[in-house]
Amino acid sequence: MTNSRLLSIIRKEFVQIARDPRTLVLALIIPVVQLFLLGYAANNDVRNIPLAIYDQDRGPTARALIDAYRAADYFKLAYDVDSEAELRTLIENGDARAGLIIPADYSLQIKSGSSAQVAFILDGSDPTAASTALAAAQFIGQAHATAIMSERLQQKGQTAALTLPVDVRTQVWYNPDLASAYFMVPGLTGMILQTLTSILTASAVVRERERGTIEQLIVTPIRPWELLLGKLLPYTILALVNTFEVLVIGSLWFNVPVRGDLFQIALVSGLFLVTGLGIGLLASTIANTQQEAILTVWMTLLPSIFLSGFFFPLEAMPRFLQVISYAIPLRYYLVAIRSLMLKGVGIESLQPQIIPLIIFGLLIMSAAALRFKKRLD
Repeated sequence: MTNSRLLSIIRKEFVQIARDPRTLVLALIIPVVQLFLLGYAANNDVRNIPLAIYDQDRGPTARALIDAYRAADYFKLAYDVDSEAELRTLIENGDARAGLIIPADYSLQIKSGSSAQVAFILDGSDPTAASTALAAAQFIGQAHATAIMSERLQQKGQTAALTLPVDVRTQVWYNPDLASAYFMVPGLTGMILQTLTSILTASAVVRERERGTIEQLIVTPIRPWELLLGKLLPYTILALVNTFEVLVIGSLWFNVPVRGDLFQIALVSGLFLVTGLGIGLLASTIANTQQEAILTVWMTLLPSIFLSGFFFPLEAMPRFLQVISYAIPLRYYLVAIRSLMLKGVGIESLQPQIIPLIIFGLLIMSAAALRFKKRLD
């Protein structure tokens, strides 16, 4: 009996969606338009990129090279690691955006007058930060090499040009061409999940109140949780369809790779989806008209757009805005979806993102469900 009532509510909601052309356009067409517009977004300059250093030399000559990178405000020497595996883990988890590897014979090569090679590794999953880091790494390396060469010339009294003593070999992981689509397409998945689910959910509930049909549903044998679930499930399905739509178009049109497990991508998306549904449901309990509901939802969307790292890198923001961004659920989802799609990491590497998503989802959905039930009573 319960299943019959629930299926009736779900069927009714799908019929309303099909009869409303605006909802269909919003749900199916707008995400595609956003994808093509934002897939060609411009890059932004960043500073204080977290840098992990693996110094195998540990000599004063190597320290001079590190100081050259420290002196520039492009990099922040955040980690001093003891192995390449540790450096890789920091970059995969998103703790470091770049890595500098100095070989064990670096000082010996410099002192002997030959050319020493160091490796500078970049996280290309965020091309905005990686492009800046790439140019800065090359510039700083060349400037340091020129200083060493000038010192040699002065010591030997030579004026002839010498081969540069330091050869910085840059490597960009996950996004070798620094294509902005690699950054925007996964991010757009998060924006669609939050925007569509929250707006459509809020509008659907308020629409029942505007038409007076909510009272008809209340007097039926339908229980509050059945009405709530019946309202949310259709938009959950629509959101997942939109996510799949963006992933397919992004992969086929923009050649954005999907290196992670699809089930894990769906799982993380589902966790974030709970937050979007909760925001929409909560807005529906506050607003009395669909216009009010949409405006209420937009009050939560604007901070998410600008403080989540979707458009602008968090490293480029003032410190107080970076602190506020920890209260934005979209921040955690963007890190997770980009890591899954571009880096191919597993769930075990995304615990710092998954745990906050679970907490935000439970808190927001619980508050929305309690207020919704109270509004019905």
